Amino acid sequence: MTRSVAFQCRMALLVAALVALTACAHRPLASQRPWSNARQLVVVTTPDWNVDHGTLRRFERDAGTWHAVGAPQPVLIGRSGSAWGIGLHPTPARGPMKREGDGRSPAGVFAIGEAFGYAPTARTALPYAPMEVSSYCVDVSGSPLYNRIVDTRVVGEQAIAGATEPMRRDLHENGDQRYRLGFVIEHNPHGVPMSGSCIFAHLWKSPVDATSGCTAMETSTMDTVLAWLRPDANPVFVLLPVGAYREFGDEWGLPPIATP
Repeated sequence: MTRSVAFQCRMALLVAALVALTACAHRPLASQRPWSNARQLVVVTTPDWNVDHGTLRRFERDAGTWHAVGAPQPVLIGRSGSAWGIGLHPTPARGPMKREGDGRSPAGVFAIGEAFGYAPTARTALPYAPMEVSSYCVDVSGSPLYNRIVDTRVVGEQAIAGATEPMRRDLHENGDQRYRLGFVIEHNPHGVPMSGSCIFAHLWKSPVDATSGCTAMETSTMDTVLAWLRPDANPVFVLLPVGAYREFGDEWGLPPIATP
């Protein structure tokens, strides 16, 4: 081997090493993930970005290992499928992005917020907010209250002008029971304009009625999930198409799941 060839080989190896180091530098360590202290996961996977249904699984972490809890359950998501939301995860370079009114559920990793419902109390350890006829989630982009649940008795009727999300749907929408019980999925927590709002897990209207962007399930599934979730376990909500789960699951420290 000539000196020139040997030098070129050494340079090629050096470049390859630098590329590998750069990739590692941009991949956060497990302890650096915002959800690294999570010990409960609610995981929803869907067949594709453009599919309106999926499967919900629950996991608990013990001694650093994720273990499945209970059986997988069917859920419905946005009528147009899913798109990358704004949550705890880094923004991937590929795939659709969630926009207000697009009919897609946010994909990614999200904190779980408070539980809510029509009754004064609920069987859950999560903070629980009983909704009133005056409770609304503000889905008006540009409003200072965008993506917040508010009470018109506090903020005034004018503050929710244009909002289309009454939280007591039974009183505003002919007895609708979908928000009778649910919890907040913390998508777009800082209210970035036009990036999507009022994303919840809630009861489904029927097994075939998709949502406008939330994740819907039957009552027994919701009862089980809410009774299981514990704030001290720092639970997070994950929604991903199976292709994205295969691509990011290991990097994001998610449990392996059987996917088609």
